[in-house]
Amino acid sequence: MRRRTFLVLFCSAVSVLLAAIKVSAQRPAVDQVWMGPPDLAGSFQPVRELSGRLEVTSFIGPTNPADLQAVCDERRDAEKSALSFDLQNYKARLEGSGRDEKAFVWTAYILAQVRAYFGQMGEATSLLQKARDEVAASAAHNTFPGGPSMFDGLIGVSELRRGEIENCLMHPNAQRCIFPITGMGRHDMPSGSEHAMASFERALAASPNDLELRWLLNVAAMTVGKYPAGVPARYLIPPDRFASAEDIGQFTDEAPSLGLDHVSRAGGVVMDDFNGDGRNDIAISSVDPCEPLRLYLQQPDGHFAEATNTGLDGELGGINLVQADYNNDGHLDLYVMRGGWENPIRNSLLRNNGDGTFTDVTKEAGLLDVPHSTHAAAWADFDNDGYLDLFVGHERTPSRLYRNRGDGRFEDVTKRAGVDVRGFVKGVAWGDYDQDGYPDLYISNFGQPNVLFHNNGDGTFTDVTERMGVAAPRMSFSTWFFDYDNDGWPDLFVAGFVPSIVEAVKPYVGQHSSAETMKLYRNLKGRGFEDVTAAVGLDRVTLTMGANFGDVDNDGWLDIYLGNGAPSYAALAPNLLFRNHDGRRFVDISTSSGTSHLQKGHGIAIGDLDGDGNEDIFANMGGFVPADSFAKVLFRNPGHHGHWIGLTLTGTQTNRSAIGARVTVYAREAGGTTDRMIPRVVSSGGSFGASPLSVHVGLGTADRVSRVEIYWPVSQSLQVLESPPIDAVTPVTEPVGPEPTH
Repeated sequence: MRRRTFLVLFCSAVSVLLAAIKVSAQRPAVDQVWMGPPDLAGSFQPVRELSGRLEVTSFIGPTNPADLQAVCDERRDAEKSALSFDLQNYKARLEGSGRDEKAFVWTAYILAQVRAYFGQMGEATSLLQKARDEVAASAAHNTFPGGPSMFDGLIGVSELRRGEIENCLMHPNAQRCIFPITGMGRHDMPSGSEHAMASFERALAASPNDLELRWLLNVAAMTVGKYPAGVPARYLIPPDRFASAEDIGQFTDEAPSLGLDHVSRAGGVVMDDFNGDGRNDIAISSVDPCEPLRLYLQQPDGHFAEATNTGLDGELGGINLVQADYNNDGHLDLYVMRGGWENPIRNSLLRNNGDGTFTDVTKEAGLLDVPHSTHAAAWADFDNDGYLDLFVGHERTPSRLYRNRGDGRFEDVTKRAGVDVRGFVKGVAWGDYDQDGYPDLYISNFGQPNVLFHNNGDGTFTDVTERMGVAAPRMSFSTWFFDYDNDGWPDLFVAGFVPSIVEAVKPYVGQHSSAETMKLYRNLKGRGFEDVTAAVGLDRVTLTMGANFGDVDNDGWLDIYLGNGAPSYAALAPNLLFRNHDGRRFVDISTSSGTSHLQKGHGIAIGDLDGDGNEDIFANMGGFVPADSFAKVLFRNPGHHGHWIGLTLTGTQTNRSAIGARVTVYAREAGGTTDRMIPRVVSSGGSFGASPLSVHVGLGTADRVSRVEIYWPVSQSLQVLESPPIDAVTPVTEPVGPEPTH
């Protein structure tokens, strides 16, 4: 509770100080609620906050959220103001006699946060040290719960981040920041981590049971080769606590060698074929409002080149992306979401012209709504008319359901459909959970109950959340429907976002968490859902942001990859890879696979990027503030012995992207007499990061496919492919038949 008391005092002090310098504080409400609702926030220890996000965004005044360049200019002006406001106004508070001790400490603290935002970690450390010394030497000690040790912890975080910048960011290699840190992952310039260790040990002397400090001390020791011997025994987390129970092979980061290691802040990703050459490309966005979207086209030799003259230069910022062929012209388009966690900024619909260029058609398509803060959106043909519709989930303002009219324009049918909910939406997923032919809608609300809407098939929806039992977790983020147990019924996954390092690392020290875990709901054949989270081994508390699923070992069972983190530099929680064992349990293989990256994992895409029949993992790494930028990561799959089959579907009456089409593969082992059923649904996967719309199915020990059945939802037809080739991608077009009657 001391940490939370300090945060309350801090927010109050920020308001007073910023008002004193007449800053236009337009801070969005999320800055006060991002730790979660009060009844839940008290059940965990929030991560130590050192990022400057709150302080710098307080300088952002009114802007034109529909003008992306204006948003960029306003942000840069605000950052300049934040960086310079201490030069005159508060010099007297930091120097000279007769100063107010409490004001001195608060001011030094806030200035340290601002410096940290820009990566000036040496200055941030110096200011935090001044605050610490003042607290230790004066009556101000009583104002700051934890006293000097509170600042010792923050100094340790600042110095650890300095080490990361000097080594992982400025002198990267494939092993930097891969947990547990060994070999070439260790820092060549050890100063930052060595100072961090000393500060963490001082803080632990006063708070020996603080698990976050203990975790960070162990991480810092790893970076300089002093783990485990250099960690005091009472604080050591033994190496065997990090070992994976299984090993499917080591993934390696090949982004640098392939031209995909762009350094930027948090953002989304789409992995798919944008130019129709049969090779998957990569599109990424960044929350930096001055950075344009970037499209990397795969070349014939497997390398990637950033596309130029695409029309994307003016598409600035974007926390998330999702793809679909909304106008059925055979070219994948992009929808860009902006403003998540911050002030409203307009979204964009980008039409792929088929000639290497994109056109912003947001206004002419009827999607240039009053700007909102948006983090999640998803495509589906909810009325089965052959055109993809769009649900856009907003934060703090009502979400929107847009019906595609088929003429390039969309109409807002939110109220008519009965889905006009107001929440803090962080994830959106479509899935036909009751197999009635119409996609249903799940909305993940951070800090509020989640919502499941049943599609009634007449243009309206009914809230069935309570009856289906899928409202939790309240602190949620990415979500999706997928058939984890291959029984033919789509199950529901909801990632948790609990901003606490203490809760995230408890499994490593054998402690049970009382905070909310992620949730896996098993579909009971459309009648309801069963919470099987604990039964399958996923009862973990995580700080999950970007996430997705795929079959990374080609055994026919869908696995899960979670990108973790939070804005603070202290939020160093490994990304997690869970292997699906026959639909009965999930096993953490993060460290054995080498995918346990410590930097912030945002948009995640999983797909066969290099065409070798194994699904790779692309992660848009990087945090929310400028100095938390990081290089993107492509974890190349080491490969497995199992066979596979790929299918690229094209709808004729169903939407051209075939989103929502159901695929069932029947595979058989050599000498076997029965087929194994492996069902899939065409989608881009998770709600923060988009995988290819092509279908990839691992066959495990099977060596042939007897048949593939494809159900096309608009024509309501079942297409059967007899004995299709394996270890190859087969294009499939929906048969042309009579026009649908509905």
